[in-house]
Amino acid sequence: MDDKQRHRRLRLLIKKLNKDRKKQNLKTDILCNDLIAAQRDFIKRLGVINFVANFYESIIGTTDLNKLLYTAVEFIKAENEDVNVTFFLRQEESFELHMFESCRPIAVEKQYIENCFSQELMDSIFKSNKVCTVDDMFAMGLQGNLNELNKISAVTIPLGLLGSSLGFILVYCPSENKLSADEISSISAAISGLSRAITSCQTLSRAAD
Repeated sequence: MDDKQRHRRLRLLIKKLNKDRKKQNLKTDILCNDLIAAQRDFIKRLGVINFVANFYESIIGTTDLNKLLYTAVEFIKAENEDVNVTFFLRQEESFELHMFESCRPIAVEKQYIENCFSQELMDSIFKSNKVCTVDDMFAMGLQGNLNELNKISAVTIPLGLLGSSLGFILVYCPSENKLSADEISSISAAISGLSRAITSCQTLSRAAD
């Protein structure tokens, strides 16, 4: 074999090695990205678990409904001080609203956003039994000053227990501090225990009456 052939074979071998190395680097990058994504997801889940555990600890043993809801509001606000929280609890054919002085509702045309909730809208949100955004609420009949409502980030989160709906929570804040998906997920994750606590308080209240 002459030098020319040896050089040619050497170039082909180097080319193949470089190609294989690029493939291996690509596989390594993909694996690293997958590991980073998995770790990020794991940390996010730990955050939700920590939120729910601390939330349950804060309401455990509470038997008074107003105290329970106030504690829940304060806990949610501790995570995001800009949010406002209102409970809409089903009472036969209507809803009972629970708001607290520590919350400062955002005005909409010198009213509160809660005042934009008609009976029909509350019924629709209640029956939907899902997390509803402002767009969903508009589709269900939310009415008000569009310019003002567009300045608000809001969601409703259903309250329920074993297929029985108790009502929903309205969580809202200025749009510049828009609620993150993680915040909504954390609150939603705590709903089961909160719903149980609400049901217990309501049962005790009826028994006392």
